[in-house]
Amino acid sequence: MKTLKISAMLLGAAAIMSGCGGGPEKKAGEEKKGPRVLVTTGTTVMEKIDRTVQFTSNIEPAVKNNIAGLQGRISKILVDVGARVERGQLLAVMDQTQYTTTSVQLSNLQQDYARMKSVYDAGGTSKQQIDQLETQIKMQEEQLRNLKENTELRSPISGVVTARNYDPGDQASGLPVLTVMQINNVKVTINISEQYFTQVKVGTPVSITADVLGDREFKGRVTLVYPTIDAMSRTFTVEVTIPNGRAELRPGMFSRATINFGQGDAVLVDDLAVQKQTGTNERYVFVIENNSVARRRTVTLGRQIGSRIVVESGLEAGEVVALTGQTRLINGSQVEIK
Repeated sequence: MKTLKISAMLLGAAAIMSGCGGGPEKKAGEEKKGPRVLVTTGTTVMEKIDRTVQFTSNIEPAVKNNIAGLQGRISKILVDVGARVERGQLLAVMDQTQYTTTSVQLSNLQQDYARMKSVYDAGGTSKQQIDQLETQIKMQEEQLRNLKENTELRSPISGVVTARNYDPGDQASGLPVLTVMQINNVKVTINISEQYFTQVKVGTPVSITADVLGDREFKGRVTLVYPTIDAMSRTFTVEVTIPNGRAELRPGMFSRATINFGQGDAVLVDDLAVQKQTGTNERYVFVIENNSVARRRTVTLGRQIGSRIVVESGLEAGEVVALTGQTRLINGSQVEIK
């Protein structure tokens, strides 16, 4: 009899515990019921757009010449920083002592040759002696020309003096006396991802903007494509030449180069849908599934076109996304579409 009573008591307790369980367990992944968040929505679309890619770069002179001569004392410097100079213009004069000595030696050789030539014509000396003198004169003339180029420093290009490293009387050694840059055209060197290697050619149009000049665009073309790809960065280098007749672009300016790779299909989303994760660069949206549930989705973005942004990855065309109410949403939130 005692055994029957204990069994009955255990069965009763089990029934009570089963009643307190609140029914069957929720299936894994089933959404929690709660107040719905009111949101407005938009739909991603696929459109053909210009496939433009932007690269950061620095502006450089089209040509840069460091003007230097023989090491020695500087007699004169005829220009200063900022001066515009023409090709062939005399910029500085080095000490002329060696040039003067060589000039006197050449003059003596020429006089010796004149006397020897008259003797040779009279049959008083050999052809070999005349030939030796002629060779010495030619060598001395070449040395004199070289000394003239290296003591009278002239600009090899038309441009602007951008550096002056000495004053008259200084002893030149190491640094160039002057630097001249040609900036009526400027050059922009950019590194481009290898995926575009077959699409960039000499002549490809490029537009340049400089932050300091606002939104003004300067047009140019690719003038050189380097033939190799850097194994570390997986990029290749191109040079772009930009006409700069008004000298608004200056070497050293930070710039942005934009290249158009033609039209292609792209997924676009309203910029109101995009949220930024605090403390990171992660961007995400809330995709609305079945018009009732919000799912958080990380996205990779491209450039902005008006009020829409190109989505590189994370969304497909035709998906519904939340445009308002995101601050009250978490992954799996129940929503009501306004």
